[in-house]
This record gives sequence, structure tokens and C-alpha cells, in this order.
Amino acid sequence: MHTTTADVQSGILEALAHPNRIRIVEMLRQGPRCNCEIAPELGLEQSNLSRHLKILVQAGILHSWKDGLRVIFKVADSRIFKLLDLVTVLARHDVQKRLETLQITSTNRN
Repeated sequence: MHTTTADVQSGILEALAHPNRIRIVEMLRQGPRCNCEIAPELGLEQSNLSRHLKILVQAGILHSWKDGLRVIFKVADSRIFKLLDLVTVLARHDVQKRLETLQITSTNRN
């Protein structure tokens, strides 16, 4: 099977297409963390967290390694934060446009 750039891009975006996975990556912006630290901070059950971490590792977004009994996770390539920052800018712009539309609609009704 031939893997294209679009296939890889799609895999990365698909892996990030869940709020909890974005929260995990954002948490790792500060540096590597043990899964035992991530679960309570994000309020996730360990089984739920494990599923999300597995998806992020399989997509190549995170790396993991064992440190004794602990499993440590870190972002594989810090450029992922540029992607998340850009998505944040786009989301804020979209929210601003929606608010402006609501204000215009509200003004026209009065």
C-alpha cells in the first residue's frame, strides 16, 4: 500500500480530533509527564486516558517510555504546538465572526 502525504496528514488530524487528546498534548507543552499525572489533572479515568494516549502514540504525535513502573509521555515534535496554536487562532476568529453575526441579528430585531 502506498502512503501519501495526505494520508499522514489525515492521520495526525484524526488523532487530534478529540478534545481530550488536544488537552493531553497541551498539557505536555510543559514537558514530559507520567500517565499517572495526566489522568488526575485532566479528570480522566485511566482506561480512557490509555485509549487516547495510544491513539496519539500511534499517530506519531507522542513518544512514550518506561521509567520503572511509570510510563512517561512526551510530544514527539514540538511543531505540533504551531498547529494547535494556528487552530486556536482560527477558532477564535470563527467565534468572533459568530458573535458579530449574532449582534447584527439582534440589532436588526430591535
